[in-house]
Amino acid sequence: MNLAENLRYLLLQVRNADDPMQTHEVESFSRVLGVSPERISVHDMLNSRPSPSTTEQADMVLLGGSGHYSAAGEGEWLMRALDYLRQLHAAGKPTFASCWGFQAMARAMGGEVIKDLQRAEVGTHTLTLTAAGRADPIFSPLGETFFGQMGHEDCVTRLPENAVLLASSRRVENQAYCFADAPIYCTQFHPELNRNDLLARVKTYPEYVERIENIPPEHFGELCRDTLETEQLLPRFVEHVFGGG
Repeated sequence: MNLAENLRYLLLQVRNADDPMQTHEVESFSRVLGVSPERISVHDMLNSRPSPSTTEQADMVLLGGSGHYSAAGEGEWLMRALDYLRQLHAAGKPTFASCWGFQAMARAMGGEVIKDLQRAEVGTHTLTLTAAGRADPIFSPLGETFFGQMGHEDCVTRLPENAVLLASSRRVENQAYCFADAPIYCTQFHPELNRNDLLARVKTYPEYVERIENIPPEHFGELCRDTLETEQLLPRFVEHVFGGG
């Protein structure tokens, strides 16, 4: 039986209303979790924070990318979102955050996020587990090195004090972390995306490839491969948190 099928999910999105990746993101998370998209409720963080009842009704919170928004920026919507993430941590709400979510959770909990094109990554990149990652029940099955789908210009330069670093890449030290005091895991890479998903993202945001890799978008596929190993992270998180795995 797929334990994930019985859970209710709340996906926090930071995307414009006309962004086609709104639906794509739901489909990506539902695919790797092995659940129907109807199990995933979506909340637009640009306009409001989820109500207490919306949060309570969800068993698990998901965060992904943001399209055109930065966790290193400012603005009322971002301060509201960061405050909500601090509440998730304080409540011990099971949460899995990738990309923008990874950066926002780090900043919310006292870390530092900056825009740095010298450390930007797009495509499929190699990552290496730290000693803590090799001992972690969710990350250790990946092996010492593994591949992850990337698409970011911001990076976390300092983790929160209570975060445990799990993985790094050649350009970016802080690629994955968890909290020692809450069931929250965060990855700079996208474990919810496969190769085709990443190609679809870049087709929507072609400026990433031109700005970061300095190649025509039509050649981007040469930088990508499937990452079946990282697609198992979310199911293992569910099993670990809700199944006592």
